[in-house]
Amino acid sequence: MSTKLDCVAIITGAAGGLGSVMTLALLEAGARVVATDIPAAEPRMAELVTAAERIGSRDRLLPVYGDVSSYADCKAMVDATVRHFGAVHVLVNNAALFINSFTEHVLSAPPPFTDVPVEQWTKIIGINVNGPFYMAHVTAPHLIAQKWGRIVNLVTSYGTMVRGGVSPYGQSKAALEAGTAIWSADLAGTGVTVNALLPGGAADTSMIPVADRADRSTLVNPSVMAAPIVWLASRDSDGTTGRRIIAKDWDPTVTSAEALRKASTPAAWRTE
Repeated sequence: MSTKLDCVAIITGAAGGLGSVMTLALLEAGARVVATDIPAAEPRMAELVTAAERIGSRDRLLPVYGDVSSYADCKAMVDATVRHFGAVHVLVNNAALFINSFTEHVLSAPPPFTDVPVEQWTKIIGINVNGPFYMAHVTAPHLIAQKWGRIVNLVTSYGTMVRGGVSPYGQSKAALEAGTAIWSADLAGTGVTVNALLPGGAADTSMIPVADRADRSTLVNPSVMAAPIVWLASRDSDGTTGRRIIAKDWDPTVTSAEALRKASTPAAWRTE
């Protein structure tokens, strides 16, 4: 039996490759979704709206534009969610900036940290570290007040966090991984869970330029994000917190308990 959701979710960076997959998966499961992204993503947001129309879910999708590196924008996006849908239950911190925005060769010739301009460092940290904190900081009081909620942080493979040439993207995702563990501890007993989710390898999105990886079959298909994000947004995941879930290892053909066992470990380098 497919999971049925009755919740309101915010997904940042929703117009991107992983964001659009998660948005449509939550819509198909019955959720109401606020899809947020920057104004420059408007063409891709239009494609997402068209996709929602195709599955008969346009009335449950609210596109909202804003920059997660701005606390004022984050507050405005959460306020718009509550104003439009009456509540917020799930926050998916997906928006991120990778080094592909600054260099053409992400994999073949990544720059050392000594060649990273200070402005690039500041921009990536602003979106990848400050953004999730801002969104969680604004959203968490709503979740705590209703004694139920979800925060899902999109992280990356541990190897990417420490690989040369991906500064400061690696550091930014390591910070969010640590934040997942810290926030889950801070919110213990409130009914609000905090978990990390990642594809489990380089995904077939615009973050990996075709020039660097012409054979896209070697990349993780973004569709792997669908099943675990729906489960995380459901009541079935009550009590699961502080976990790191690898989407490509999630097996939707087995029970959720078995899928979780196979696909997850404690977040932030901890052991069972």
